[in-house]
Amino acid sequence: MEYTSGAASWQKVLRRAGAGLLPRRPRQRRPGWSIGVPLIAAAAGLLFTTTATTAGGTALREDRRPQLNQLIEDRREQVAASERRAATLRGEVEQRTDALAHSDSPIKAQQDRAQGSLQTAGFTALAGTGVTVELNDAPPRRSDQTPSDASNDDLVVHQGDVQAVVNALWAGGAEAMSIMNVRVLATSAVRCVGNTLLLHGRVYSPPFKIVAIGDPAALQQALASSEGVRLFKDAVDDYQLGYKESVSTVTVPAFEDSTALRSATVPK
Repeated sequence: MEYTSGAASWQKVLRRAGAGLLPRRPRQRRPGWSIGVPLIAAAAGLLFTTTATTAGGTALREDRRPQLNQLIEDRREQVAASERRAATLRGEVEQRTDALAHSDSPIKAQQDRAQGSLQTAGFTALAGTGVTVELNDAPPRRSDQTPSDASNDDLVVHQGDVQAVVNALWAGGAEAMSIMNVRVLATSAVRCVGNTLLLHGRVYSPPFKIVAIGDPAALQQALASSEGVRLFKDAVDDYQLGYKESVSTVTVPAFEDSTALRSATVPK
């Protein structure tokens, strides 16, 4: 506070005292924007803080596809490691079972019974004359080379196409079968995710190779009689999908994945 003296200071004092005795005019109401501005600023600050926390020093709009590809590759390596460990454990179980069979007659009897069913169940590799069928997506083409009524679904192999070939080969008397060099059993399920094939937990890309051991003439006749296979061959002509069928000496590997059943029904 500044202290002054003289007539000028007394005049200021009198003016202030007179102003204090006069009635005060009502204060004007503050416009709405003067209240909204602080609220908007606070909300913006909260938004900036949340964005910075979420980003964690990285760009929010960064392409995450490399990270997704790395995640898929990591999962594949984990699955492969688990499969190797499972194969090792199955080998140890078989070794201990063989050791017990020498001194335990009930175990020996069950082991002999299981050995007699291994080939029928698909747990031994087989070789012989058979038929190989290969299904493939249409090759990339320019827009002026693709039929005007063609959609993306018309240019790829679908689950029903693979199932049609598999069912036809079974109907033709196939003794053993593999898809992408993986043994197909009665419990195998053919599923497609997009244009990839999912079989026993593994993902395969086209072309899809199906091998069946059996009488070639009967197998080829079954393929020719299948409506699903015929429809796919029509699509081959219309959309340039891939279909190859050949007869040769082939080998079907043994089934090496888990044999655990989640459910089963006793036939009447």
